[in-house]
Amino acid sequence: MQKKNLLIFLLAVLLINGKIIAQNESVTTANYRLAERFSPEKIKRMVFSTSVAPNWLETGDKFWYSYKTSEGEFFYLVDLDKKSKTALFNIDKMAAMLTRITKDPYDGKHLPPIKPKFKKNDTVFQFDVTSSQDEEKIEEDSSVKQDSTQTDTGKKPKKEKPKKKVFHFEYNITSGELYEQEDWKEIKEHPSWAAISPDSSYVVFARDYNLYWMDKENFLKALEEEEDKKDSTIVEHQLTTDGEKNYAFGGGYTPKENDDEKTIKKESEKRKNAYILWSPDSKKFALERNDSRKVKALWVINVLNQPRPDLETYKYQMPGEKEAPQSELWVFDMDKKEGKQIDVSAFADQTINICRANLSNKDRIKDYVPRKWLSESSDKIYFTRTSRDLHEIDVCVADIETGEVKPLVEERLNTYVEIQDPHLINNGNEFIHWSERDGWAHFYLYDGEGNLKNQITSGPWHCERILKVDEKNRVMYFTANAHETDENPYYEHLYKVNLDGSGLTLLDKDNFNHDVEMSDSYRYFIDNFSRVNTTPASEIRDNQGKLVMQLETADLSNLFAAGYKFPEIFKAKAADGITDIYGVMYKPFDFDSTKLYPVLEYVYPGPQTEAVNASFSSRMDRTDRFAQLGFVIVTLGNRGGHPNRSKWYHNYGYNDLRDYGLADKKYVLEQLADQHKYIDIEKVGISGHSGGGFMSTAALLQYPDFYKVAVSSAGNHENNIYNRWWSEKHHGVKEEIDDKGESKFIYDIEKNSELAKNLKGKLLLVTGDMDNNVHPGNTFRMANALMKAKKRFDFFIMPGQRHGFGDYTEYFFWLKADYFCKHLIGDYSISTDIFEMRRETKMTPSKKRTE
Repeated sequence: MQKKNLLIFLLAVLLINGKIIAQNESVTTANYRLAERFSPEKIKRMVFSTSVAPNWLETGDKFWYSYKTSEGEFFYLVDLDKKSKTALFNIDKMAAMLTRITKDPYDGKHLPPIKPKFKKNDTVFQFDVTSSQDEEKIEEDSSVKQDSTQTDTGKKPKKEKPKKKVFHFEYNITSGELYEQEDWKEIKEHPSWAAISPDSSYVVFARDYNLYWMDKENFLKALEEEEDKKDSTIVEHQLTTDGEKNYAFGGGYTPKENDDEKTIKKESEKRKNAYILWSPDSKKFALERNDSRKVKALWVINVLNQPRPDLETYKYQMPGEKEAPQSELWVFDMDKKEGKQIDVSAFADQTINICRANLSNKDRIKDYVPRKWLSESSDKIYFTRTSRDLHEIDVCVADIETGEVKPLVEERLNTYVEIQDPHLINNGNEFIHWSERDGWAHFYLYDGEGNLKNQITSGPWHCERILKVDEKNRVMYFTANAHETDENPYYEHLYKVNLDGSGLTLLDKDNFNHDVEMSDSYRYFIDNFSRVNTTPASEIRDNQGKLVMQLETADLSNLFAAGYKFPEIFKAKAADGITDIYGVMYKPFDFDSTKLYPVLEYVYPGPQTEAVNASFSSRMDRTDRFAQLGFVIVTLGNRGGHPNRSKWYHNYGYNDLRDYGLADKKYVLEQLADQHKYIDIEKVGISGHSGGGFMSTAALLQYPDFYKVAVSSAGNHENNIYNRWWSEKHHGVKEEIDDKGESKFIYDIEKNSELAKNLKGKLLLVTGDMDNNVHPGNTFRMANALMKAKKRFDFFIMPGQRHGFGDYTEYFFWLKADYFCKHLIGDYSISTDIFEMRRETKMTPSKKRTE
């Protein structure tokens, strides 16, 4: 009787409306059309502004900003003291005035690009508009006009391309009147080579690896100097004479293999940036000089170069190599016109960093802001020095006259130490120091001699950066993660705290990821906030956290009209069953819960970040858009990933850089499949770029019965030939000191190629042949190992492309789409032509206007 009742119960569960529920049917056809609908080009016409970027003004707590919606672009002026937001100008009236003057038709929704530059105490702004018409040519005097068919050299002159006329306007905010600046004179932009002192008396630059300087008068003449015609009246003074290639005082020219002597001489004589930091009084400047002469070279070939392929040579230190660059600290005295090296040595193969002064909002609006060192005086300089293994970092101050170096703070860890520049307060009698010494990132208050006064913040949460310090009231404003309970720890918030550690206050209380910018008065902040599943919005709050005004909410109407749906946020457990892992799941917008979908993980292992969006983003290629083909896309963190959690979480992968994140990636997918019956756990794919390319291949080789397909692009499959700075830091390098006191650095790491024999699934390797970040050799060596293991796989080269694939990004999207659609969905109905790209491209572009 009991068996009969059980059978009846099971049948009742299976019967709904008289039909037996069948197992979910697998998706067998890829939806290329839906993926095409959300291409980057189409997204540009659906999503416009998603945040407010304040452009601060000189007078008061004021800024202007522009915000674009499907109704056009609008410009606003915000006065924080008056708590007002007003239109900067009437867009319809502006269109009419521009049309009258330029004779080009405009309307309020279709204005030309307007980039205001405020003048005259912020009462007027200037901007330029390029006309559709060519400039009128001014005929030369016929008595001096040369024969147009021949020059003095006997060669025909080059025919100049006609230039479009540029109108220069000034708009009066008070009167609402627009004027054409007919007496406008071009102001030369600040040249990239010029390091101008704070008082404008000196301009320092580099030439042929050495330092030069000129005074203001000669600099103004240099601004007028034509590119190909050197002004012989400009007086320049040479400061150094012993700079050379790869041991320079400033920028220099690195010759290419096929450069002739004339080209080398011409390029070497050009002025270059010197990368210096000035003292506030303009009397001194400092720089880091690096000796890379012994660092070994690496090469890539530009096969697309015309007329011959070109060899590109660059310095590139690989992990464990003894030939390391050597860092030096130099200070120059402009009264004496001489420089000297300060001995800052402490560790073998150490690196140094000169600490920079903070910039205010109003500093940033100037056409040029001198780069200044942190100290408020010219007699001392702050810097950090770091051991090669990154286990030791000192925050130091040097007396420039005596050369004495004093360590103020010493940070030591058995993994790698990370650090930020100190924040000086009270004229350098105190400073705030950021440290992870107790396992979490926090702020500490020191006196000027390096004595700890008190810890400002503490507890199991992460402090990120200082925004402002109100010295008068001794209040610090800063951002942090993971302080709020029952909230995603990756959401960043703004807090304030007194320098004695009291009065910690959350200022943006809502459960979003916040991106904030604070006014120089410390009284207000602009808050841009969202989650991946909410519409971005912007508002202003005061320093008590009180709402002052709402600014904008992003216009996503076109996006939703096209069928867009927000993704889902989830939390799961890591493979240890304890650590919380946070992720986002993206479904097709035509999702049908009765179907069975292949699942794809898009991965980046960290440790400097995780490929998991915390805020809404219109960049959808790797997530939202790819899901439309017929996949469930999952992005998630892993132990050893994001730095904005505990130091334990961040450094989990130390000494295990190949395998550390894979167990979490696999275990979380299994949990999601148990919870959601539409996930086909038998059809799991994985992809990623750079570190994600490395990780996706490792996953296919470590768990060959779980992961079935991978597309791995630009992967650092062999971290022993990836750059020293990343590989040694995140994996670790061992320093051995011999009897003579000399250091040797030992680096040993597991590589993907060692697991080639494990391959079972389908693997597509992709690299750009000019990738000078993750060298193509990483992918070639992986391919070589697979061939030796007698494995079938696919290999694709992006010709002429660097690490990011550049103009071939869209091509790569469809290449990856084809691969997963074939091998996970089983859809082979793909033609030679990529119609999805052809439909997006004009075959005969209009000559009149471009999008």
